[in-house]
Amino acid sequence: MPFNRTRAAGGGPIGEGWEIKLMKKSKRKTHLTPNEVAELLMVNPVTVRQWAARGLLRSLTTPGGHRRFLISDVEEFARSRGSAPVARQAGRPERVLIVDDDTQLGLYVAEVIKSREPRMQIEIARDGFEAGAKVESFRPHVLLLDLMMPGMDGFEVCRRLRDRPTLNHVRIVAMTGFPSPENIERIMSAGADACLPKPLDPERLLAELGLTDTESPGVA
Repeated sequence: MPFNRTRAAGGGPIGEGWEIKLMKKSKRKTHLTPNEVAELLMVNPVTVRQWAARGLLRSLTTPGGHRRFLISDVEEFARSRGSAPVARQAGRPERVLIVDDDTQLGLYVAEVIKSREPRMQIEIARDGFEAGAKVESFRPHVLLLDLMMPGMDGFEVCRRLRDRPTLNHVRIVAMTGFPSPENIERIMSAGADACLPKPLDPERLLAELGLTDTESPGVA
């Protein structure tokens, strides 16, 4: 399965135009935060922290325990990785992948989306491993991801997706029948863009997909 493949050292490519952005920042400071590096390289902050933890991107730790990155190290890292993935999906998506081991719920979610946007392309995966294959073949703009699945759960699916910068454009909306503060914090830290409680509120689901005029609240 695609999720089982080993990623080459250094990973995927980085965002174009980073040289100009880095030059501007270097006139004002010598160190960058994880969020600043993520914005510069067009990846999720979680990905930046994972690069640092694995020794791919050198970092410093402040007395308060915060990571900081020398601009020269970020520049060297970016140059070693070439040019870049697509930025995170914004606006109305064209392809949605629903990942849920509950077949009836998956069909219900698809029906809700189709009722608002009949032209939406939708596929359903019933576990994390099938999701890995369909992310490669279907290339979704949005992933609706159940957290509690047998085998590979939604937390692991999310982490593996965010560990691959070439898939950084995929918006991940988690769904869970156990929306505890711990589960919400855990999935958001793994790189999800939003977390919705089950039973799903159809209007809130559509808002997360950009299919309403209501602004997305993001978390349960």
